[in-house]
Amino acid sequence: MANHTKIEHFEREYADTHHDTALNVTAGVEDQPVVNPYFVRKKRRTLSTDEYVEGILAGNITTLSQAITLIESNNPDHYAQAQEIIERCLPYAGNSVRIGITGVPGAGKSTFIEAVGNMVTSLRHKLAVLAIDPSSERSGGSILGDKTRMESISANPKVFIRPSPSAGSLGGVARKTRETIILCEAAGFDIIFIETVGVGQSETAVHSMVDMFMLLQISGAGDELQGIKRGIMEMADIMVITKADGENINKAQLAKAQFQNALRLFPMPESEWRAQVYTCSAVDKTGLEEVWKGVEEYLDHIRANGYFPANRNRQNKYWMYETINEKLKNDFYRNPAIESRIADIEQRVLDARLSSFVAAKELLDIYENERK
Repeated sequence: MANHTKIEHFEREYADTHHDTALNVTAGVEDQPVVNPYFVRKKRRTLSTDEYVEGILAGNITTLSQAITLIESNNPDHYAQAQEIIERCLPYAGNSVRIGITGVPGAGKSTFIEAVGNMVTSLRHKLAVLAIDPSSERSGGSILGDKTRMESISANPKVFIRPSPSAGSLGGVARKTRETIILCEAAGFDIIFIETVGVGQSETAVHSMVDMFMLLQISGAGDELQGIKRGIMEMADIMVITKADGENINKAQLAKAQFQNALRLFPMPESEWRAQVYTCSAVDKTGLEEVWKGVEEYLDHIRANGYFPANRNRQNKYWMYETINEKLKNDFYRNPAIESRIADIEQRVLDARLSSFVAAKELLDIYENERK
């Protein structure tokens, strides 16, 4: 105990005589706020319709991106402004080649687009890549990782990449993608790639807005002809066997022969073009020039026989009716009378107290009465 008292006395004495030493502990400062209290977030200035149109026609990528965000917005006010922007850009659109690109999972769509994109821009073209990314059915979220996967062309000033979430509504995204094409064309992009989610329902929607449909396929993954739907193959104007490098070259050539034979069995399409099959390696940069030459041959063919303008006109008519259908559908579900009754009628259907058809008629009658 005595020793302990001596130590305390020594510490007090040392502190009294060495109060200027650097060993003294100084009082600290109070905890600082995590967020800078002087930081003021600058609100982005809302552009007028004139500013949007001028920026797009001048090729301003930032303005183009903001206009596309306006198109994708569900805000009714944004929708009205977006439609006005599209209408004013329409006279400057239509001067591009629209190419839909799809393929089985693992076919390397992003790698292929990156390799072809670099080659296309070297030929003095401006390329816009519109990628429809699948959204989670649970969270509604989407990865939107195309810019991450396409590192080299992301920094290319002649390339514009815009991923769009499918958001569980393929029809809506397809319409918005078509409207985005118009803005990209007005901004001076003369080659438009539309990359789809994969082999499935989205291909039909994309096929209705492009001049050419390209199908990517891999070899060496089992029975190639069983790995893809006939409907998708019939839509293809060009088929490309990717990853034809290393030990896979012979397999790619065999797959090419199999697909070419299968395509000959299909009836001649309206374009009067028999789909061709090519092999390429995006990694080794082999076969890409042949693929693009095939694209140019197809375009020359459909321009010469008049299919190109006829197909564009048919698509315009199709999207007129699609837009009408979507507008009527949105008006129906946003109707206050429908919103107040639909949950109750739906529950009656689930409880087997009402048939689906009678329920639908009841809701439609409510909608018609509200509109009178």
